[in-house]
Amino acid sequence: MKKPDPSAAKITATARAERRAGAAKSSLYLHSQAAGAPSKITRAYQAGFKVTPAYRDSLPDVMDAVDAIEGANTPIQQVGVSNFKLPLKYAVKGGQPVTLETSVTGTVSLAASLKGINMSRIMRSFYEHEREVFTPATLKKILAEHCRRIGSLEARLRLSFAYPLVQHSLRSGLAGYRYYAVSFEGWLGCDGAFRSFVEFDFVYSSACPCSAELAEHARDTRGAFAIAHSQRSKTRLRVELADGKKLAIEDLHAHGVAALRTETQVMVKREDEQAFAELNGAHLKFVEDAARLLYEQLNADRRIKDFQVACAHFESLHSHDAVSVICKGVPGGLTADFHDFRSLIC
Repeated sequence: MKKPDPSAAKITATARAERRAGAAKSSLYLHSQAAGAPSKITRAYQAGFKVTPAYRDSLPDVMDAVDAIEGANTPIQQVGVSNFKLPLKYAVKGGQPVTLETSVTGTVSLAASLKGINMSRIMRSFYEHEREVFTPATLKKILAEHCRRIGSLEARLRLSFAYPLVQHSLRSGLAGYRYYAVSFEGWLGCDGAFRSFVEFDFVYSSACPCSAELAEHARDTRGAFAIAHSQRSKTRLRVELADGKKLAIEDLHAHGVAALRTETQVMVKREDEQAFAELNGAHLKFVEDAARLLYEQLNADRRIKDFQVACAHFESLHSHDAVSVICKGVPGGLTADFHDFRSLIC
């Protein structure tokens, strides 16, 4: 059997490469001639080039191409942009608005007949409103603009930011800032109905009732020094606002404090640390207790139409976490379907 000639294979490969390069060059030449462009292409950035209205109108748009849709010709429920950032203003209860770095996610629905959306329009709409003070209600106006400009039936927006509040120490009189993860979310449906939500993360300490009783038993029966276990814990409150109602971020914080009592501290001296130990002893709680205590607070607030509460206690006894989820139970409303507990890790 005759062995293949390596040099011939090399020549063949070179010829194929030359044919491909020639075809590409020919295609580029024909395209440039058809478009009335110069036949000579230069690899240099034209810093002085000025765009005229006529030139802008000549720019190709793949959205208008024939048979532009790839894959199934089907609607898309959400398409848009995520995590573009800009400074936005937010209301402060009893104070002046504060400007905070905000991460924005904006999506709209897309009809089956459309290739895509102009995503820059979503971003530009926020810069048009950057001087406004943002509340959940503000999102309704922006969502309506998205639907009108992009030609969509449904739209969603989510603004995520860290909101500062001053926390005072328990006994020493010190004070310090802590930042709370907050999100405003708005949905505009194809029927024109608007729904607004606020998410608020609250970090607290949870001392185990069972561990506390066992520690006391060891002291009482055997004189053994024992310490009940406690751990840093977090709840995520997701509330839907009633129509026409306003709810400040400070109000959600107050619900967390009133329900759980043991918010983790910023500035402490020895007297504050002792007070915190006493506070935990006075408010022992399982993760089930935390969920029910928060339910009680949120359910009593008539500004809140619906809510979901997810709690996670990052156990110091176990190598796994204790979790719970509870919802108000509004027909067709928020459910207890929450699984991303790792997003609560703090």
